[in-house]
Amino acid sequence: MSDAWLIEPSGPLRGEVEVHGSKNAVTKHMVAAILGAGPSTIANVPDVGDVEITTRILEAIGATVSRDGDTLTVAPPDEVTPSVPLSFSGLNRIPVLLLGPLLHLAGEAWVPRVGGDRIGSRPVDFHVESLRAFGAEVTVTDEGIHAQCAQLRGAIIELPYPSVGATESALLTGALAQGKTVIRNAATEPEVLELAFFLQRMGARIELAPERRIVIEGVPGLRGATTRLQGDRNEAFSYLVAGLLTGGRVRVIGCGQDRLVTAITTLLRMGATVEVDDQGMTASAPDGLRAAAVQTDVHPGFMTDWQTPLMVLFTQAEGMSVLHETVYEDRFVYVPALQAMGGEIELFSSCLGGPACRFHDTSNLHSAVVRGVSKLRGAEVDIPDVRAGFSSVIAAAAAQGRSTLRGVHHLERGYHRPAEQLRSLGMDLTTS
Repeated sequence: MSDAWLIEPSGPLRGEVEVHGSKNAVTKHMVAAILGAGPSTIANVPDVGDVEITTRILEAIGATVSRDGDTLTVAPPDEVTPSVPLSFSGLNRIPVLLLGPLLHLAGEAWVPRVGGDRIGSRPVDFHVESLRAFGAEVTVTDEGIHAQCAQLRGAIIELPYPSVGATESALLTGALAQGKTVIRNAATEPEVLELAFFLQRMGARIELAPERRIVIEGVPGLRGATTRLQGDRNEAFSYLVAGLLTGGRVRVIGCGQDRLVTAITTLLRMGATVEVDDQGMTASAPDGLRAAAVQTDVHPGFMTDWQTPLMVLFTQAEGMSVLHETVYEDRFVYVPALQAMGGEIELFSSCLGGPACRFHDTSNLHSAVVRGVSKLRGAEVDIPDVRAGFSSVIAAAAAQGRSTLRGVHHLERGYHRPAEQLRSLGMDLTTS
């Protein structure tokens, strides 16, 4: 992985980008695969750091992972080591998702504390309470989580918030739990449904019910299965915005329209032209962009991962734009970097651009007002997380003067060969 990127102004970005499966989908499929009686195959796998981290985690518990091009084969452990080494503490969110599977395979589990991007609190409380509902004894310490249970049983899992991770954890645990499991207020993001479909191919009995309910009838065993991941909607939107931001035109292939419906309409409202066909989509803005008000939400709303490139796009849209973040309370950690590059952005703790959200009575800065058109300038930037990193990259592409971006390993952890893809669009990018 690179230490830093140097980006020079290079004019409009143009060309075609093919997106692979998302890091959020592939890593969860890898965990599900250890529950099968034989190997599972996952195709369209991105070349990202999180896949390597998850591979090492699975190998540490006894699984075997091999890669051939963009295809992974995961074989379940012959002998399970039911503890994830402490060295994996804080690297990503995968260890907490292994609790249920390890309980099924070994009757006990220990995993270190979770990690991931610094975008706000993502407590493990939902995961822990769900496991207890399944019948597990769970102990939480500063270092990690220990759980034990001879036989998990089906349960009613009532999520206080439609958390993606907690829903996935309940899916993985409920598939082999004895009896029926009902997840209420479940997340319905495309990546969650992909995991449910994969588990069904493995032999799980899963029903998608109205009103955010998922019903699972536990089965005694699962088999290996084969699947091909759908295109990463985060990457797709990011590259479309990169073209718009620089006055260019980028075509994205490999991601279906159904995964970007809300994002496409948002761009249309801003004055962009979006052309969609069965292979992909192209975005351009020959007449410029205008301001908008957008609120993030759980699926099918405007996803929180889309708001980082959108914030940069707002700086180049004529007028005052408003962005209201309702999913993570600290997602705006990247804004100071954009302000240093000349972005005219003010942050507020009030709920702006939409109805009051769950952060209404807190002091968290979760609403932004952006004035466009801002003259962006090159700067030295430390990247705090995956999505924020891409916002800095595309801002640098539209800025006057050189930018130096440090911490690009975050980008390489979550985007498929980002330097290669961006250079193919005409970005003047060198690594150091």
